[in-house]
Amino acid sequence: MPTPRPRSLILAAGLAAAALAPAAPAQAETFRWAFQGDFQALEPYVLNETHTLGTLSNVFEGLVRRGKDLSIEPALAESWEVTDPTTWRFNLRQGVTFHNGNPFTADDVVFSLERAGKPGSDMSSRVAAIDEVRKIDDYTVEIVTKAPYPILTSDMTDLYIMDKEWAEEHDAVEPASVKAGEENYATRHANGTGPFMVTERQPDVRTVFVPNPDWWDEATHNITEAVFTPVTSDATRVAALLSGEMDLVYPVPLQDAPRVERAPGVEMLAGPEVRTVFLGMDQARDTMFEGSVSDANPLQDARVREAFYRAIDIAAIKQKIMRGNSYPAALLIGPQVNGFDPALNERPAFDLERAQALMAEAGYPDGFEIGMDCPNNRYVNDEAICQAVAGMLAKIGVSVNLLAQPKSKYFAKVLAYETSFYMLGWTPSTLDAHNPLRDLVMCREDGMGKFNLGGYCNPKVDDLANAIQSEIDPDARQAMISEAYATVQADWGYIPLHQQPLSWGKKASIDLHQRADNIFELKYVTVQE
Repeated sequence: MPTPRPRSLILAAGLAAAALAPAAPAQAETFRWAFQGDFQALEPYVLNETHTLGTLSNVFEGLVRRGKDLSIEPALAESWEVTDPTTWRFNLRQGVTFHNGNPFTADDVVFSLERAGKPGSDMSSRVAAIDEVRKIDDYTVEIVTKAPYPILTSDMTDLYIMDKEWAEEHDAVEPASVKAGEENYATRHANGTGPFMVTERQPDVRTVFVPNPDWWDEATHNITEAVFTPVTSDATRVAALLSGEMDLVYPVPLQDAPRVERAPGVEMLAGPEVRTVFLGMDQARDTMFEGSVSDANPLQDARVREAFYRAIDIAAIKQKIMRGNSYPAALLIGPQVNGFDPALNERPAFDLERAQALMAEAGYPDGFEIGMDCPNNRYVNDEAICQAVAGMLAKIGVSVNLLAQPKSKYFAKVLAYETSFYMLGWTPSTLDAHNPLRDLVMCREDGMGKFNLGGYCNPKVDDLANAIQSEIDPDARQAMISEAYATVQADWGYIPLHQQPLSWGKKASIDLHQRADNIFELKYVTVQE
């Protein structure tokens, strides 16, 4: 077996030794950062959510990864090739070990990709296109797809590889389901191949990471320990940055950004995020799940859905709540996503009179009551946006009973499809338009539409999405993408709101990289002393 890549410097510090590239600055002290909520668990398939998967990217790795510019790079696979239209051959990196010292081999890849498709996994849609994963030898695997799948590698950037032997030893062969409130050894312990190891995990309190001294790649950071703390309160999070208690906090509330920018020794990092925040409506049930109409479900009527859409004043949300820093959207994808069609991104006009008329036409001139689910620590100003939407819908007679909860409780409820009206944000992990179609829009069957919480279903869109998945010709593929999204718009299937801004606050002495998908990577952190 080839030996791991040599390093020019290894220093012992703290709980573990950190492998440094020759040009890295001198070792720093503990790095501390805070987000508005905790990541869900250490189980890598527990939740298909950016913050959870992004945090776990410091510990686990996939066959491929995204670079600073979000391009696809080799990771646990050194190279790959398409040997026929449905077969991808991956040549695995040799000399890689998991944090416990177990060697990484093809057996771990086969085990992980099969595990990701099992009940309890929230990543099953990522492997839905795969027909078979087969081991050729210890460092070669072939992935056979059900049809040509040109974006397979884009779908695998955060499909992390687990240690088969470790999972079997600790009875974690089956993934734990966050929807069912399940736990297993892997939800509280981690054994990846990534640049950092977890030495302490206290859910909703703190998680401690230390550098992996045997990481196969060359580290460029200079931190010896990293401590993550979820801080729900915006004021507390900002105060921790300004006092020097935290080195990085995000998101910084938009109203506090000017104060942070003026403060000595700290600075803001801002920019448009890939994520689109939107509202979804229950269209699957024949009667309302949470509402005052007992003999029907008004949201199954496209006129009611259009009325909701037209009653929401997105310009007011941008100006008053987002402080001018959001990017109003008419699509479930933003301009950074492959397949984005600017011709479809013009929102229907805010029109209260038209909304009221539509409600009357649908048989609800006096409106109705409805429940609404919203997180209060996941998206930028999430609860405030939902409160504003409730106020706007009141003007067409719709009385919204808003339930805003921490994201752990929120996701447990809505991912069980127990919602009538909800907010969700989505970053396509593939950075491709097919991803939201597959996960948010397709009918909830055969592993598709896993995050289609409202049960929107149009067979025409499903047919287009299936064709898009295997289409190789770029022009033909784009035409189908545009047709699919135009169909969803004509159905008033969703209410896109905006792309939210990235809003990070950090010490001026900290160098790091802000990715447009809002994933934070410890491997790029350096502290200038």
